Amino acid sequence: MRIAMFQLLLAITYLAFISLGIPDGILGAAWPTMYSQLDVPVSSAGFISMTICLGTIIVSLQSDRLTKKFGTGKVTAFSVLLTALALAGFSLSDQFWMLICWALPYGLGAGAIDASLNNFAAIHYASRHMSWLHCMWGLGAALGPVILGIVLTSGGTWHNGYLVIALMQAALTVILFLALPLWRKFENARLADTSGTETAAKITANTEASESTAAPATGTAATPNRPTPFRELIRMPGVKAIMLTFFAYSGVEQTTALWAGSYFVFHDGISPEIAASLVGLFYLGITLGRIVSGFLTMRFSDAKMVRLGACILVGALVFMLLPLGSVTAYSGVFLIGLGCAPIFPCIIHATPIYFGTAHSQAVVGAEMASAYTGTLVLPPLFGALSSVVTVGFLPVYLLFFLIVLVLAHERLIKRFRSR
Repeated sequence: MRIAMFQLLLAITYLAFISLGIPDGILGAAWPTMYSQLDVPVSSAGFISMTICLGTIIVSLQSDRLTKKFGTGKVTAFSVLLTALALAGFSLSDQFWMLICWALPYGLGAGAIDASLNNFAAIHYASRHMSWLHCMWGLGAALGPVILGIVLTSGGTWHNGYLVIALMQAALTVILFLALPLWRKFENARLADTSGTETAAKITANTEASESTAAPATGTAATPNRPTPFRELIRMPGVKAIMLTFFAYSGVEQTTALWAGSYFVFHDGISPEIAASLVGLFYLGITLGRIVSGFLTMRFSDAKMVRLGACILVGALVFMLLPLGSVTAYSGVFLIGLGCAPIFPCIIHATPIYFGTAHSQAVVGAEMASAYTGTLVLPPLFGALSSVVTVGFLPVYLLFFLIVLVLAHERLIKRFRSR
């Protein structure tokens, strides 16, 4: 019975990650049509993106309090409902300020889903599922523009595209609310396991042979109801290091996504049409990399997978610095995606081992907040720097934050290995 519950909840979680990704891919695809109709500069999309990030950061830091008060099932269901309403609001907007207003609840809903489901998967499922769940997010992000394209070619508008995706989110909301009794049964079964041996065995099995299998900061029994205040959380050993790791990682991933096309156009002389397809290769590298990573985690620990990703990234960035023209363009951007693939999911999966299940939701929330802060700050920072130097500085910029990532992650591992 419990195995069946686990499997059904896992299927729902996979579906939720696909749904989480679909809206993320549509804004960039729809904006070339949207901005002219809204009579705003093309750069105005950044304000929408920043508002979404701010909402995500705010709710991520509250995810521990929300999840411990309402449970993962309710937080997920109501958050998807909030995103569905926000997307419906997007579909009805005919003024730019209306999009900004709806962007905040969308960010709040998406951030709550992200933090709560990541922590649930980290505690209860093997590392391979964490990689594959994030792969499903990538699949959703790729589906968003496809859905929009179908709507537009069928004679619809971007408003219709957002409405279709809002209805898809609404359908998922119904499924999640119908599944609430299943979440309650699961939570009751877990709380009834007072010895905590099953959960402890599950976590140990997921990280067997890991270099970071030191005893967690707290026990692995049932999570207490008291949320961990941020001022207490930030003083915990290792929290600053893991937050810096996510901040730096997000800088590498999101700066590549935003500026790789410009780099290849202005540095390597590649046409804008081909450069646009190269960004697609970056996301293809992440998606394929996470599929492969899921299988590799059956043999290698989370810490080793992060190191493997970092090594691939170093090779990719060095390769981009070589004067090989289009060869570096196609291969380099794909390898960056491949290197990014295991880092995010594997560090999240190791979080309950480092900090214990009692604090893991608070730490995962801090990780998400740090990642979105990196998204908010570091790509625009490179834009400012590129106007002073050149866009050819991109590989050096990425390499700097990769070094920060590696040093912070190794500090984290060293701290828990010494416990």
